Amino acid sequence: MTRRSLFRGTLIAGAVTVAPAYLNRGYASDTASLGSASVSENYGLSPYTQTEHQPFMHGVASGDPLPNSVILWTRVTPTVESVPGSGQGPDVRVGWEISATPDFARIVRSGTAIATAVNDHAVHVDPFELAPDTVYFYRFRLLDGDQSGRVSRIGRTRTTPLDDANSAQLRLAVCSCANFEAGYFGAYSDIARRAYAEEIDVVVHMGDYIYEYASGDYAGKYGVVRPHVPTWELRVLSDYRSRYGHYRRDVELQEAHAAAPWVVTWDDHEIANDAWSGGASDHTDKQGDWYSRRDAAMQAYLEWLPVRGGSPSRGGRIYRTLRFGRLAELNMLDLRSYRSAPGVFRPIGQESQDHTIMGQEQFEWLSARLSNTSARWNLIGTSVMMSPLNLLDIGRVVHQPLLEMVGFEDTETPVNSDQWDGYVADRERLLAQLGREHAHGRTVFLTGDIHSEWANHIVHEDRVIAAELVCSSVSAPNVDDVLTLPANNPASTSAEAHILRHNSHISHVDLDAHGYATLTITEDGAEMSWQRCTDVTVAGSGVQAGPTRRYDGARISV
Repeated sequence: MTRRSLFRGTLIAGAVTVAPAYLNRGYASDTASLGSASVSENYGLSPYTQTEHQPFMHGVASGDPLPNSVILWTRVTPTVESVPGSGQGPDVRVGWEISATPDFARIVRSGTAIATAVNDHAVHVDPFELAPDTVYFYRFRLLDGDQSGRVSRIGRTRTTPLDDANSAQLRLAVCSCANFEAGYFGAYSDIARRAYAEEIDVVVHMGDYIYEYASGDYAGKYGVVRPHVPTWELRVLSDYRSRYGHYRRDVELQEAHAAAPWVVTWDDHEIANDAWSGGASDHTDKQGDWYSRRDAAMQAYLEWLPVRGGSPSRGGRIYRTLRFGRLAELNMLDLRSYRSAPGVFRPIGQESQDHTIMGQEQFEWLSARLSNTSARWNLIGTSVMMSPLNLLDIGRVVHQPLLEMVGFEDTETPVNSDQWDGYVADRERLLAQLGREHAHGRTVFLTGDIHSEWANHIVHEDRVIAAELVCSSVSAPNVDDVLTLPANNPASTSAEAHILRHNSHISHVDLDAHGYATLTITEDGAEMSWQRCTDVTVAGSGVQAGPTRRYDGARISV
């Protein structure tokens, strides 16, 4: 392994009923009742059976909210042959409706879209003319074919406040790294529950939404909990589409998408391990042309996620800003499409300015956003860790597994070249600007990728200028999985103690927990609470509250 009120009460009561494990091999029906979920053993691109086929079997989703709009998403399966990635099935009309109430007694916007095989029958709607800072409910209806009239489940979403509005708080769920084979998605179930309870406004996904590996190549300590589809490594467009389709039949993932709007970015495993602009560590000539593979992966991602953006391979971009009134701006970065090839680590001043993780255009965009923002808090979504990490002399027991998990290739080098440690010129430029223009320290980096919990001070010229708060993995293997040991084993806990002892800027680390994190932003601070799944091998695993850290612009505290 390398690195790999009434309405509210009704919704809470009926929104998330966890299916038993035998019903949740990544499948769900297109109705709100999980009890009608059907299981298929037909993996791959085989046609669906008549019993399991539903026109909206991949659920609904929303994302990238604005004050007057939000992207609405569904995927239509018009015929049993219209399996994701198959390219089969007719064009069909799909009606959509948005309501201010979950009973759809007052529809505020409606329209029609076309689902075609060209886009894998995915539908994206950007309705506009919505009210700011408002909860809405939406649904889709099939208008053509033998199942004309069938209606999707109801999704719940919300718009953001007006740019100049004063908001008391912003509540985010932050997650990343969902490996289907390594376990179930209990984190997503808990996110759904809390969103329906109005405890979460937006879900922020920091990348590794899927994993591209062949079945068995990257399972956890329990082996393959449930198999990938397709079973081979993803290389071409139909592969990536098929894998997304398999993920999106997972009950728990469907619930989380239906409960709240998502803001997403990709990391490497949506394409290939340790991807950069011109290749990846796991890509060889035997796997075909790199750019064709990259373009296919990006196309499938943008088809299957409710994102407002375009493929960099076609002149588009997914780095973007979302604003939440005067309280916060969220700048989501793309740290794979423009980065230079990984190279030998060189200290600040010795690395070429051309060796970049962001690319010049994206860097200038972020720099301008940070210079001109009027929001009290800057949130920067970065798929890989910003903070430096020194793991030298961590000991023989956990040394190599830990290095492999976080992406170290040279055990004699105290940095991770796949993260910001490998691109120190870009990091220095960015932190120098934050130090000059945002001396108040109200900047928070939101990070995933590293399959563990972290709370880090970002220090520049001996002064704390920001915090970095890192969520654990939804299910992807972490240190105890790599070691095939129980969580909180002596090797993991001794490694955590070593990290804290030799990295004074790190306030919290846990190497074994799976789950997600919640982040509450108020005028005075940012508070991260880690939520931990009790058992990723069980569908609908319980989630327990982990530690909480608060950042006030100067220090992280308990």
